Amino acid sequence: MKNLAYLNKYLWKYRGRLTMGIVFIVVGNVFNVYAPIVVGQGIDFLVEMLQINQLAQPTASIAVPPVLQYVSSLFGPTASIWQIPQAEVYGMSLRVALYLGLIYLGLFLLKGIFLFYQRQTIIVMSRRIEYDLKNEIYEKYQDLDSGFYKANRTGDMMNRISEDVNRVRMYLGPAIMYTINLVVLVVMCIAVMWGIDRELTLYTLMPLPFMMILIFYVSTVINRRTEQVQRQQSKLSTLVQETMAGIRVIKAFGKEKFYGDRFKSESDAYKALQLKLVKGDALFMPVITLLVGLSTILTIYIGAGKVMVGDISVGVIVQFVFYVNQLTWPFASVGWVTSLVQKAEAAQKRINAFLAVESRIQNSENAEVIIPREVTLSDVSFTYPESGIEALRNIHIQIPEGKNIAIVGATGSGKSSIAQLLLRMYDPTIGRVLSQSRDLREVDVHAWRVQIGFVPQDVFLFSDTIAHNIAFGLDDATQEAIEEAAKMAGIHEEIVRFENGYNTLLGERGINLSGGQKQRISIARALIKKPTFLILDDCLSAVDTATEDWILSQYQEKLKGTTIVSFAHRLSTIRHADYIYVLHHGEIAEQGTHQELLQIGGRYAAMHQQQLEKSPQG
Repeated sequence: MKNLAYLNKYLWKYRGRLTMGIVFIVVGNVFNVYAPIVVGQGIDFLVEMLQINQLAQPTASIAVPPVLQYVSSLFGPTASIWQIPQAEVYGMSLRVALYLGLIYLGLFLLKGIFLFYQRQTIIVMSRRIEYDLKNEIYEKYQDLDSGFYKANRTGDMMNRISEDVNRVRMYLGPAIMYTINLVVLVVMCIAVMWGIDRELTLYTLMPLPFMMILIFYVSTVINRRTEQVQRQQSKLSTLVQETMAGIRVIKAFGKEKFYGDRFKSESDAYKALQLKLVKGDALFMPVITLLVGLSTILTIYIGAGKVMVGDISVGVIVQFVFYVNQLTWPFASVGWVTSLVQKAEAAQKRINAFLAVESRIQNSENAEVIIPREVTLSDVSFTYPESGIEALRNIHIQIPEGKNIAIVGATGSGKSSIAQLLLRMYDPTIGRVLSQSRDLREVDVHAWRVQIGFVPQDVFLFSDTIAHNIAFGLDDATQEAIEEAAKMAGIHEEIVRFENGYNTLLGERGINLSGGQKQRISIARALIKKPTFLILDDCLSAVDTATEDWILSQYQEKLKGTTIVSFAHRLSTIRHADYIYVLHHGEIAEQGTHQELLQIGGRYAAMHQQQLEKSPQG
């Protein structure tokens, strides 16, 4: 239970609801335990009336059932003995049976009311804790660095905030509620039964511990098979998701039959596991019925002998049978509750391990808020912590305020790694990233990123309208600002040709747009912020040269004074840059202006010549 101890802070937070829930459980079980007493007294009364009815006496003396004495006393003085004429015995029997029946129904009505309130306190408490825990996990997701997301699978992270939290909620709600109910009901029932007849109580309860053991065993089998079913269902769901997401690739390669056969194979495995689970479930109720029946037989057999010698009445046997049935589910639920606790323990252990992870990117205690204008990478080397791959070595780059700096290189040369350092998604392994002579480790990371415009190489669009995707870069964006940003990105004319214009709803990751359209919407998202520092990570690779020239001219005209850092492998994108750095295998191979680098005749000049030969004009 040590992992579940983490949840104690939430139980303390909602201690009022938990306390009231316990009170409702206790009060509800008082009515639950008292109901069989009413039945038992009613049976004894009717047996006595039957015996009196067989006697030819003008007047009969009949003991009033204690429950009726108590109810009558609430409205005034009452007698413990009734003197009833022989002619009225039958009618009185019917009236008493009706009164006791109404009292019995009233007790169960009150029990139902308190059952409702105990669920409204404890189950609602578990839902509130579920809400709080999901928010805590989600906030942790927001806080963690990029390296964590590279090292962990998305499905696993989704599982922690959904399946794992749901299992924890089952512990906080049903498991706690049924455990408290089990303890209270067992104590009350056994106390009442023990007070009536100890020997009969021992015989009656004898099969119940065996039922607990068998139910625990059966529940263990069911839980193990349930886990297998869930894992197979997860595999099946993943296969379907991948198939739907990659359906165009599957069709293009003619792999429909392959994936159809694969789905059938996984479905057959799921069916086999599900049938095994059903067989295990089939044992559950027969085991309970068998042992409850055995307990009932013992109660009647032993009780009948005691009735014969006058130790107890017939009503007591009926009362004990009721108690056996009342105790059936609490005892049977022990295995189920134990399983819930075990699952919650395992789930919370995973959650605790995740919550204990510290982000590598932390704000210092005296973090400053500064405006990104100029940045210097001072002798920076960087190795990805999750993979150990060295991406950069001895990099020194100066990005002056208001200048357009370009960083070029082949795929894998380290361009995106520099972009990650500029955004402080990572900190350098060696060296420092400086802005206004301050190390970015001393700068408020959230404020720093909010002020930077960033267009990533891997475009991500949300399943929302085009307008909302562009406005994502600015909290209070107006329609005018959205359209202005779209015009600067060269996408406005295409958007207005859509049937719903800016209100066009995009599919998953913008699947209903072309690659160039997605890139330009991503550019508009960054431009709407009117940032003082703009990072463009190879963001024009999917647009044609005419559109590229239009966008670059817009940069020069409307982003004067903005510091721009462009990463590219297509040199046409950066030919107007003020200064260019050429990367090769994580190191600066060359640097200078476009003309200077061409005159050097090195790596940059070779790339330039190669791209000229590939172009239509080459």
